[in-house]
Amino acid sequence: MLEQEKNLVEKARQGDLEAFNSLITSYQNTAYNTAFRILGNHYDASDAVQEAFIKAFKAIRKFKGGSFKVWLLRIVTNACKDALRASKRRPTVPLYPSASTQEGLELERTPRLADEENPENYAERQELARLVQEAIDALPFDQKAVIVLADLEGLDYFEISEALGIPVGTVKSRLSRARAKVRDYLLTHEELLPSRYRLKP
Repeated sequence: MLEQEKNLVEKARQGDLEAFNSLITSYQNTAYNTAFRILGNHYDASDAVQEAFIKAFKAIRKFKGGSFKVWLLRIVTNACKDALRASKRRPTVPLYPSASTQEGLELERTPRLADEENPENYAERQELARLVQEAIDALPFDQKAVIVLADLEGLDYFEISEALGIPVGTVKSRLSRARAKVRDYLLTHEELLPSRYRLKP
């Protein structure tokens, strides 16, 4: 943990709300993207992240060191799990994304890429992102959480192990199964993929 972040954590542990908000500001996009990918829509993701931040503030005194980001993502993924349980009888995302879903996908764009990318490539990338999200939505929570943290947020096996409270071996096996299912989903829907992402005959 960086020294500046350590200082903020220590102040937050003493009840300094401004220090806690500074920490949250650093990771709010990561937290939202994680929740959005797990839950599949803007509204549930926003609610889960807000709930996670409240829980994090209440629990910050119990933080014993290590990666604040990983600690926070553990709370976020738990909030997502609770949200999925609460809404298990209704779909988490429409077949075609609404404006709010598209808004979540837009977070992954950076200004630099947006300036360089032509409209056709951007449209293709968005279509691929939509299909990948559909594939992720179809996964059970345990596999969904692992693949989001690994392939979309870039956490390593040990960080994911800590965030989800599972052994590294379990992380690897779940990630392998999740990737295989996503790949199979994309192959099954290959006709919907942008042409440059399809397998060549």
